[in-house]
Amino acid sequence: MVLEKLGDSLKNTLQKIAKSIFVDDKLINELVKDIQRALLQADVNVQLVFDLTNKIKERIKKEETPSGLTKKEHLINVVYEELVNFLGKEQYKIEIKEKPFKIMLVGLFGSGKTTTAGKLAKYFAKRGYKVALLGLDTHRPAAMEQIEQVAKQANVPCLLDKKEKYPLKVYNEYKNEYKKFDILIIDTSGRDALSKDLIEEIETLSNEIKPNENLLVISADIGQAAQKQAEQFHKSCGIDGVIISKMDGTAKGGGALTACAVANAPIVFIGVGEKIDDLEQFNPQGFVGRLLGMGDLEALLEKAKEAIKVEDAEDLGKRFLKGEFNLIDLYEQMSAMKKMGSLKKIVEMIPGFSSLQLPKEMLDVQEGKLDKWKIAMQSMSKEELEDPEIITSERIDRISKGSGIQASIIRELIKQYRQSKKIVKMFKGSKGDMSKMMKKFSGKLPAGFKI
Repeated sequence: MVLEKLGDSLKNTLQKIAKSIFVDDKLINELVKDIQRALLQADVNVQLVFDLTNKIKERIKKEETPSGLTKKEHLINVVYEELVNFLGKEQYKIEIKEKPFKIMLVGLFGSGKTTTAGKLAKYFAKRGYKVALLGLDTHRPAAMEQIEQVAKQANVPCLLDKKEKYPLKVYNEYKNEYKKFDILIIDTSGRDALSKDLIEEIETLSNEIKPNENLLVISADIGQAAQKQAEQFHKSCGIDGVIISKMDGTAKGGGALTACAVANAPIVFIGVGEKIDDLEQFNPQGFVGRLLGMGDLEALLEKAKEAIKVEDAEDLGKRFLKGEFNLIDLYEQMSAMKKMGSLKKIVEMIPGFSSLQLPKEMLDVQEGKLDKWKIAMQSMSKEELEDPEIITSERIDRISKGSGIQASIIRELIKQYRQSKKIVKMFKGSKGDMSKMMKKFSGKLPAGFKI
């Protein structure tokens, strides 16, 4: 997950509150120190950390506990609200109001502009828009080949000129083509630093193109320096928002996130992986919800809409919760979830699930394993598919010989099926009834958290 260590630290802090008997000064001071330590380790500016924790401390001591909440619940609610405010408070949404809607990407060398342009194209194309990429990075060697490649991955047209060195000429060359598209995503040149010639080029392009959205792409590994960069670009070029790339890498990420927030440059998207689909709209509430283990239902539903039909999801979900699913249902469920991203990321979005100790191998279904499972299932009898519990070692050997799939992989499939059955049992009976669990998610606390 993005900022996984920070999330783990904050979740441990909340568990400390949940397990405590009293909410007193000692607990509050411990809580504040834990939050400070977690944020500083995530590369967040020292002064910002102390400002945030002072607000949390002040609110807890001064505010009356609202009716319907316990003191501990109120304490958790304050932490959640202040972290959301810390990361920009409101979600910034791009509204496509005219055709063609022009989105121009700016930034320094190595920030990931071209890759992000492709991800952005795929993001809007999946939502039914007719999108084109326009390559105006005429300075960097191989920039045109790269944008051609990402356009291919996103399955959208790419407008470029490999010989022309003046970006404005390339833009004017395709003017008659733009009306064919709903959205035009424009990739521009970068520099090693925000130099005078870069500012002049961006300003010239901006005046001619008149983009509807001027977005700055910043790499997560830039850390706290993101604040200065965002402020400089905003002053020079008038940016509307920020996309933070490479949030999936080893970068701590907290510095870039908070720096943009305090620079009054709203974060619009974050890049959460290397694949063309790994771009998420940034929502402070959902992001903090995931960090604290409360889930992010809005992001989950958004991903689900892209991956599986509503009717299929409802039908499969009903059978899953009744415990009636078989191997074919399990395969369909895993396939649908794979389309939504890694299972680990999906589980983090489901309120309450991040606190379950799910087996690591269950969340790590590697690429290609589902294909092997499908081949193995084709060598199973109808009876075995409908009731996997009858599959013995002798049957596994027979299925392995018939399908050419290793017996160990078939055993993994059976193990996955049994683990799924166990999870279903968690939600059945008086203690794990799904309706009771969902009621917990609809209280006054942030979605998914209840003590």
